[in-house]
Amino acid sequence: MIHKKRREELLSILGDDAVVIVSTNSEQKRNSDVNYPFRPDSSFWYLTGFIEPDAIAVFSKNNYSIFLRPKDKTQEIWNGVRLGVDLAPETLLVDYAYDINTFTDEIKKLINKESSLYFDQPTSDGWKNRASTNILNKTIVSIFSSSIQPLNPYLSEMRIIKDASEVKNMQTAADLASKAHMKAMVKTQPGLYEYNIAAEFDSVFKNENSEHSYPPIVAGGENACILHYNENNKLLNDGDLLLIDAGCEILGYASDITRTFPVNGKFSNPQKEIYEIVLNAQIQAIASIIPGGDVNKPHEIACEIISRGLMKLGIMDDISNLRKFYMHGTGHWLGLDVHDVGAKEIDNSFRKFEVGMVTTVEPGIYIRKDDKIDPKYWNIGIRIEDDVLVTIDGNHVLSEAAIKNVDDIEYLMSQS
Repeated sequence: MIHKKRREELLSILGDDAVVIVSTNSEQKRNSDVNYPFRPDSSFWYLTGFIEPDAIAVFSKNNYSIFLRPKDKTQEIWNGVRLGVDLAPETLLVDYAYDINTFTDEIKKLINKESSLYFDQPTSDGWKNRASTNILNKTIVSIFSSSIQPLNPYLSEMRIIKDASEVKNMQTAADLASKAHMKAMVKTQPGLYEYNIAAEFDSVFKNENSEHSYPPIVAGGENACILHYNENNKLLNDGDLLLIDAGCEILGYASDITRTFPVNGKFSNPQKEIYEIVLNAQIQAIASIIPGGDVNKPHEIACEIISRGLMKLGIMDDISNLRKFYMHGTGHWLGLDVHDVGAKEIDNSFRKFEVGMVTTVEPGIYIRKDDKIDPKYWNIGIRIEDDVLVTIDGNHVLSEAAIKNVDDIEYLMSQS
């Protein structure tokens, strides 16, 4: 029923003459006859709850139809059971179900010339392209190109506010990822490899029937200064830090947590100095997240604290050089997508936090080898990231179970 409620809410926003087309992904080839594990398109999942590939939903005020793969005995023997057309109306609560192979003929009967049609067509905007990978997307565009209006601006404003069921899934995802991060701290020691620690996340997630919400970053030493490092295959050396950015999915909803800790269980003084700057920046940034607060405030606070800290240590001499050491934003929306939908600016101004929004808070400092900087700080990369829900009273850190204070980390690692 939650999906029906969402469709009705969306149509109330779009108007009585609106017709929405939303497609899910097609399976994607990995190599030869092997596909990548399938994951539904997030917006399709949000509006339908259906998780098979190659489906298309069409709905209006008076009609809800779905096109999906037909039953196929041979395919189901090899690749798994399909819902099929006959069971779709009762299972998915649709008015009509069609074989996806009839889409081109049937879709024209469902949409008249007076309708306002909403559909997210593919673009060339890279990761900002919000269209699914459905093989029939181009067909939709070719049939209705002149009348298509973008759906994403409206649907994003719905998805940015999480209801109770979504928050529950995200809390479960944060708890599971926190458990994995804690296990990684206990298991880490010099002489292991990054992939040995990455395997701990695989184990924790798989044992709870979960998957990674994005490729994990397990970066030892200087690798932590590569923001999206994912080779995860280098030796963990005594005296280095280990940065781990990893999260999981629960019913599609993501967690996204980063912790940084010493491979040998003990922060050196230079490492601790940088770590405390990042931790203070994160704590103060989180404290600024309240209903009605400016969504850019956490970033402003983090930049100010990091700038002061680096200048005090003599690493940076002017605030204008901050991007050399901190070159990314302090947070992003989180939900069915790790970098979830939703604008941060409205009418050229930063929007305000609202109850039900979930954002990450992830300041960092990355110091590469530089003859102008004291060598004791070289190759230190530190990021601390938590998932934060905006509440009536302020905020709740979903990932609070993952420890991050220096003393707590060192104590936990000393027990391994």
